[in-house]
Amino acid sequence: MTSGSARRATTRESSQTWESLFRTQVELLRRFRHDDVWHEVSLEEYDVLYTLASSPDHSARIRDLHDRSLLSQPSLSRLVERLEVSGLVRRGPVEGDRRGVAVTLTDEGLRLQRLVGGRHARSIDAVVGEALDADELASLRSLLDRLRARARGAPL
Repeated sequence: MTSGSARRATTRESSQTWESLFRTQVELLRRFRHDDVWHEVSLEEYDVLYTLASSPDHSARIRDLHDRSLLSQPSLSRLVERLEVSGLVRRGPVEGDRRGVAVTLTDEGLRLQRLVGGRHARSIDAVVGEALDADELASLRSLLDRLRARARGAPL
């Protein structure tokens, strides 16, 4: 809550808001999945490429990729294998951790992520940017960041 005088939401209000958020996400994902931007990769493959492009040194442990994606561990492992065969990522050891596996974006993977990412960003803007103005987007992002932090158990 932002002020001491704000009324706490009821359980019903919390549930209705969650349902609206969840159903909006599902609808947007359906819309974006059918956009004509995924010629080279699937939405799930792009998600891994994007996560790596956003990571330090364009690299992440496989377990961190799992934590930041919606895929199960076996599905993620198979997807990373396909990306590696395609030359978009490479797997290797984590320095100082004999059991750790790092996934690193290749130059080709970064090029493809940027190409598809540009098209995807324009698609997102056509839906989200047309529905909400800049102040509304900033408020929504702030609220969603707070919800995500709370879900992770971090103090607000």
